[in-house]
Amino acid sequence: MKIVITGATGLIGTALSASLRADGHDVVPLVRRPVRVGESAVQWDPAAGTLDPAGLEGADAVVNLAGAGIGDKRWSDEYKRLVLESRTSSTGLVARTMADLDRPPSVLVSGSAIGIYGETGDRAATERSAHGHDFLAQVCEQWEAATAPAEEAGTRVAHLRTGMVLAGQGGALGKMLPLFKLGVGGRMGSGEQWWSWISLDDEIAMIRWLLDTDVSGPVNATSPQPVTNADLTRSLGQVLHRPTVVPVPSFGPKILLGAELADTLLFTSQKVLPQVAIDTGFVFRYPTIEGALRHVLDRPAAA
Repeated sequence: MKIVITGATGLIGTALSASLRADGHDVVPLVRRPVRVGESAVQWDPAAGTLDPAGLEGADAVVNLAGAGIGDKRWSDEYKRLVLESRTSSTGLVARTMADLDRPPSVLVSGSAIGIYGETGDRAATERSAHGHDFLAQVCEQWEAATAPAEEAGTRVAHLRTGMVLAGQGGALGKMLPLFKLGVGGRMGSGEQWWSWISLDDEIAMIRWLLDTDVSGPVNATSPQPVTNADLTRSLGQVLHRPTVVPVPSFGPKILLGAELADTLLFTSQKVLPQVAIDTGFVFRYPTIEGALRHVLDRPAAA
């Protein structure tokens, strides 16, 4: 298959590209820099609205992962605008370009996030659940809506609503590990908030499954076994053989990150289930938090 990928240098995009290439697929990243001679890549500029249609013509699929990092910077009004526009402009450009092709890709797997559900408390959310009303929920709604031109032109579109991706390096876990390795990590606030997560391997497997499976619409990319922050903290301490007795009071991250970002990333409770994946036969390799942590940190269980 020839698969075009946006956001190919990010945590998920890098792992996906490597997985696809290892199986002999032709991976074509969209890049903002000039394309080198002989390189299999396509230049684009989402802000300027430029993308050569020839780069997508005849491709089998597009995986759209582009967007500024949600937690990379404090949420100033300017950065929040970048978070939104980096997603809607890139997704809209890809979708419009696909809609105008003579031989468009048959499937678009487009990124989204479980933030679309907002605060769920102890209530389990599935793809059929109501949406939230906070900033991130609004971003996700507009992000998904930007795929409409491709869908209206007949392309199968799947919206990958991803939770916290667990990887050995990078992502949320990568930021947590230094403190936990020093033995000063602990639950965030009360620790009762639900965190919905997925291993990087299962995230990649789910994207590849969506490329080959006749599934469209929203798909939650989360483990079928969400955990509370306290449960994740406890499991991470066990895997690392470190104590996790020092709680992190909520005011600390709020000072460091800003109240809105800290609440969204750390203290909002989101108990999300991957109902579509379960109902259509996707098999998780790492459904439990301890198994996933041992895998991504390459630490076998004790004998």
